[in-house]
Amino acid sequence: MSDLYKEPRSSDSFQETNDYNAPFNQLPVVPPTNSKAVASMVLGILSVVIPYLGLIIGIVGIILSSLSLKEINRYGEQGRGMAIAGLVCSIIGTLIYTLIILSLVVVFVIAASSGDTDIFSDI
Repeated sequence: MSDLYKEPRSSDSFQETNDYNAPFNQLPVVPPTNSKAVASMVLGILSVVIPYLGLIIGIVGIILSSLSLKEINRYGEQGRGMAIAGLVCSIIGTLIYTLIILSLVVVFVIAASSGDTDIFSDI
């Protein structure tokens, strides 16, 4: 009985050799995530959290995020959001610790130029 009914065959040789359009059932290829974008985001977060070293870490994070944004645009990789987040956090961390260090320098300069030679005389 199985010989009486046969599956209809197409006259198209492409479908016969490729199992009914098998190449079109492949999964889409996802581009890789840029590793510099991940590193810049981590450094950006650390630049806000780690005191005083945040200035140096923030500068490195700004450099890495700008390099990763260029690579993402050039090669079509993923990670643009992480690179932007790393850039913003790095800028914020750098600004915070720059302002803190500048204010400490101003306080020490004002204290040194006050004319009081014995600072600890009241203690």
